[in-house]
Amino acid sequence: MNTQIEITSFLDSDSETFTYVVEDKVTSKAVVIDPVLDFDYSAGRIHTTGAEKIAEFIDNKGLKVEWVLETHAHADHLSAAPFFKHKYNASIGIGAHIKQVQKTFKALFNLEKEFLPNGAQFDRLFEDGDILEVGHLKFEILHVPGHTPADIAYLLNGGSVFVGDTLFMPDVGTARCDFPGGSATTLFDSIQKILALPTETNIYVCHDYPTEHRRHESQVTVGEQKKFNIHVKDGITKSEFVKMRENRDATLSMPRLILPSIQVNVRAGELPPAEDNQVSYIKIPINQL
Repeated sequence: MNTQIEITSFLDSDSETFTYVVEDKVTSKAVVIDPVLDFDYSAGRIHTTGAEKIAEFIDNKGLKVEWVLETHAHADHLSAAPFFKHKYNASIGIGAHIKQVQKTFKALFNLEKEFLPNGAQFDRLFEDGDILEVGHLKFEILHVPGHTPADIAYLLNGGSVFVGDTLFMPDVGTARCDFPGGSATTLFDSIQKILALPTETNIYVCHDYPTEHRRHESQVTVGEQKKFNIHVKDGITKSEFVKMRENRDATLSMPRLILPSIQVNVRAGELPPAEDNQVSYIKIPINQL
């Protein structure tokens, strides 16, 4: 790893999501990747305790946050991107195919006509191959669909890659593909793009669901994934993977927070507009997922 770059992970234990603060130690410029908003589903209450802990870390180091980067519209947690946008005057970026996801879920949730599935809720929509430079940090955008059509990975200075919901730790495997627009065939191809990187490349995962014999881990190398990943290690064919992934997905329940998460995250983390009583509401479509 470039000694001018520091990567710090923060685990949200409720959703088992890792948020990353990536800093350029020369300029003190930084980005935040996949931040989590705390949400008490049973009470319908949001709070920013986790985000505030990350902000305390940022402030103590004197970092200048310029971007909040989303790997996709998450289905298992609400995004805290607006918290960092407003606190640091940062911009929010996501993959350009978010427009397809917005169109799908605008129809599913029958969202208000003012919600346009054009990606304008975000400050920048990244295409495959785009470059984002923040100080000495140079992110190359990799479009890695399969989990959703809009997933992207961020390849940092050629040596580390933040893969979102594509690969998990080797003993956990890969992300599910049964959400609208998902495809196990497509995910396999996307993962091969990641595994074609040099073997020493560090992979930073978005989630970890550890077995009983280890703690949460956030980082693994491409070489370790190719050797040990239970779903896509060397020697597993595409047809074998697709059969395994589709059979496994058929047994999975929907994520606990998928309904509130999607409605917020397609809006770049903003809540639905308040109604005439000044209260925001989350919809629950019956018998649709």
